[in-house]
Amino acid sequence: MRSCLAPGLIRRLLVAWTLCLVLAGCTPQPELEPLATDAVVLAFGDSLTFGTGAGPGEGYPEVLSGLIGRTVVSAGVPGEVSADGLLRLPALLDREQPALLLLCHGGNDQLQRLEPAHLADNLRAMIRRARDRGIAVVLIAVPAPGLTLAPLPLYSEIAAEFGLPVDLETVADILGDRALKSDYIHPNAAGYRRLALAVADLLRAGGAIP
Repeated sequence: MRSCLAPGLIRRLLVAWTLCLVLAGCTPQPELEPLATDAVVLAFGDSLTFGTGAGPGEGYPEVLSGLIGRTVVSAGVPGEVSADGLLRLPALLDREQPALLLLCHGGNDQLQRLEPAHLADNLRAMIRRARDRGIAVVLIAVPAPGLTLAPLPLYSEIAAEFGLPVDLETVADILGDRALKSDYIHPNAAGYRRLALAVADLLRAGGAIP
């Protein structure tokens, strides 16, 4: 039996439900320390961070750098699963010394149908690696493949557990709009700009930038 609800509406309903879980009644996002003008931001993830589907300089980290006036290091590896990301992250944190980590990971775990509990454990471990170094973290959810493109509940649960600002819907909205994506799982330049704008708004709402 087919649903009478459009896929976009289903996705938004699921995201709204998930948001209420993490925000306990839709309270404001957790606050962040203001970023110094010379602060480094590390954008860490897979192909969504690398900018697959767009041209050089058109990925979300590069666009975000221009929007917030801070250095944003793009550290995305296409095809990477979270277990490999966990192994790669500590050396990057030590080398770049960021004030803020933007963590957008898990899409390849979902595409490969790896165990969600392992993804959750790996994300928690990455967050702890950053927190142990005094680095703030913002979480960006990657939607599960399928009709609704809703993120797994683990993203909201982890955000609530650690008190992290989280974007649960932007990547899903982008991948649900043909005009904003280059293929089934990657944004185009306009899509990455939309993501950069959303992250900038999240940082502004949290007090990281004016």
